[in-house]
Amino acid sequence: MSASGEKSDLPAGASGGQVVTRFAPSPTGFLHIGGARTAMFNWLFARHHGGKALLRIEDTDKARSTPEAIDAIFAGLDWLGLDWDDTPVFQSERAARHAEVAHQLLNMGKAYKCFATAEELEAMRAEQREKKLPMRYDGRWRDRDPSEAPAGAPYVVRLKAPQSGKMTIADQVQGNVTVDTRELDDYVLLRSDGTPTYMLAVVVDDHDMGVTHIIRGDDHLNNAFRQLALIQAMGWPEPVYAHIPLIHGNDGAKLSKRHGALGVEAYRDDMGVVSDAMFNYLLRLGWGYGDREKISRAEAVELFSLANVGKSPSRFDAKKLINLNGQYLREMDDTALAALVA
Repeated sequence: MSASGEKSDLPAGASGGQVVTRFAPSPTGFLHIGGARTAMFNWLFARHHGGKALLRIEDTDKARSTPEAIDAIFAGLDWLGLDWDDTPVFQSERAARHAEVAHQLLNMGKAYKCFATAEELEAMRAEQREKKLPMRYDGRWRDRDPSEAPAGAPYVVRLKAPQSGKMTIADQVQGNVTVDTRELDDYVLLRSDGTPTYMLAVVVDDHDMGVTHIIRGDDHLNNAFRQLALIQAMGWPEPVYAHIPLIHGNDGAKLSKRHGALGVEAYRDDMGVVSDAMFNYLLRLGWGYGDREKISRAEAVELFSLANVGKSPSRFDAKKLINLNGQYLREMDDTALAALVA
């Protein structure tokens, strides 16, 4: 608690350390409205606390990660006025480091080689479906000696997840969230071809980048517990989590193409929305400061805190955005407006 009695954004003992946030998009062709807001919240939190805001491109999916998609993300962030500290990290360039950590866990006895075949795993899942059991790996190789496997048999490396007790995350938006660790499975760290999985790569990158606060959509809340099991296995510092509710359409359904454009470039290029208006609108989408509607970037940096992020999904209203954009356009001086039109 702060001296005023308000909940602090910072973890106990963090006041002397530097806040480090990260925005970690997967390049899928454009900067999604929801991703843009997540990027803003990370940037604002870091700037408010005088910390660092880092950018990581999670480009391990080679089929979808194109130079054009990456350029579109950079352009969208730049248009919103978000600058990043340090050089952007490309996850695909760090596979060797990710594998190194998996082998460390193997050597520590906190991960193991699983030789289960695809046929065995499918039979396991079929039985779980039939018995209406939770769909998760049953740990059949967790305590077996690798020498029991046929010579040269392919294997994956799995984390030894905790099997008893409870795990609690003191989420800065959702509050305390607790799971029974029996719900966690021994998930795959390295595939049979030696490539790292997303779950491994994210945790290693966050640690190596010194990330102290992970601010992201609440669709990642379940992942947080699985990632925390890996963090604890390595004995690494635990980050502070803040899982933000997703953006919905006006009808309350998850935001999709039927609600309108999903990428910021469509509002920039096709609808004439100016950067300040989009920044202001996304800021107020799930975060508030009293009844204030118009808030500049400088004011946002000064006022932003996770305590003012709502727990409920916010609704994207394109008409409200266009109305706000009109206010910003009317306040622009002639020179700026002429440059924009040109």
